[in-house]
Amino acid sequence: MENSERSDAVAVALLRDGFVRVSEGIGTLLDRAEPELLRFRPSKNTNHIGWLIWHLTRVQDDHFVHLANRLWPESSAEQRWVADGWRQRFQLPYSDLDTGYGHSSGQVEEFGMYESAYLLGYYRSVHQLSDRILCTLEDGDFDTIIDRRWDPPVTVGVRLASVLNETTKHLGQAEFVQGIFADHG
Repeated sequence: MENSERSDAVAVALLRDGFVRVSEGIGTLLDRAEPELLRFRPSKNTNHIGWLIWHLTRVQDDHFVHLANRLWPESSAEQRWVADGWRQRFQLPYSDLDTGYGHSSGQVEEFGMYESAYLLGYYRSVHQLSDRILCTLEDGDFDTIIDRRWDPPVTVGVRLASVLNETTKHLGQAEFVQGIFADHG
């Protein structure tokens, strides 16, 4: 095994481990979470847990599917949000493929989905797809450019690190809000 093959295999293993940790954290957070917790906003300009989990899931769903379609155009991967019917179940007032990026405080307020089973079901569906995509990566894929809209252009490796970073940050924010909610009794 060459050094680049070994380092790609290690990178995949580390990424898989990171996303499993996010998945476990979301499972713990949402396990038996009541709607009051999911809609709680410590202030009028903060995000609530329901929106944070939806947003991090939408970003992961969107970015992994984009990555898969750029690497394997014949795959015609589709976001779980659409393919699994989550868009219809959530009935949100946003456009079909909205990820929540750049949402205002008012848009967060309009969110309206506070069922932990739906949030967890959607995340688990996205996590399974993400893991399948990670397991499909081959040696050299990490250096493949998948988004030329940025300078420098974004590679598979950079996109995966970015998504893991984004999901981890938002999970941490949701856990922080959970702690504040617990302090409020």
